[in-house]
Order: sequence, then structure tokens, then C-alpha cells
Amino acid sequence: MTRTMTCIECPQGCQLTVEAQGARVISVAGQKCKCGDKYARQEIEAPLRTLTTSVLTRGLELKMLPVRSSKPIPKEKLFEAMDAVKRIVVTSPVKAGTVVAPDFLGLGADLVACRALNKL
Repeated sequence: MTRTMTCIECPQGCQLTVEAQGARVISVAGQKCKCGDKYARQEIEAPLRTLTTSVLTRGLELKMLPVRSSKPIPKEKLFEAMDAVKRIVVTSPVKAGTVVAPDFLGLGADLVACRALNKL
């Protein structure tokens, strides 16, 4: 199967043509730097995404706290991750960068606060 994609690793935005057999990349063409080949292989063979969402709070100045994963997680785990996020409630003041959920779902990525929140 041949697939066309735009590389997002650098500002050049190369149009890549990827020849794949199932979830295995056979060849990548169209990249102007070595990032394109790596990006295409990752995206086809084991896509990763950074999770960005919000968790509930109680007793803090806002009802929701924006959070993100400290590193990308497997794309197929996103729905499971969102189910787990629904059960998280932050009750203590946090600073930006505070780990809200360490080793989130055992994926080696922490769930990190994106802003500071204080008590009411």
C-alpha cells in the first residue's frame, strides 16, 4: 500500500510517499532531511501522540486543570488514557509542571499540570 503524508518534524513540511506492507514500512521517499524517514516509520509502525486534556479539581480557583503527558504515548492507548483521566481529581494547589499522575497507565509518561492553581 502506498500512502502520502506531510512530515511535521521540521518547518519544510515535506510530502512523503510511504510504501508499506501492513504496519511495516518498506520505503520512504520525498524527505529533504533524515527526520522525514524517521517520522514516516514511527507514524506507520507505532504512532505516538502527546495527550493534552483537563482534569477535575475541588477547592481550587478553577474547576478544571489543563494537563499533558510528559512524553508521547501510543496512539492506541488514548481512549484508555481518557477513561483514566475522568477519574482524576486534583484537590491540592499545583504549580505548572507539577506531576499530577506519575507513570500514567504504566506508559512511562507522567501527567503534568500545564498551569498553576491555588486554593479558593
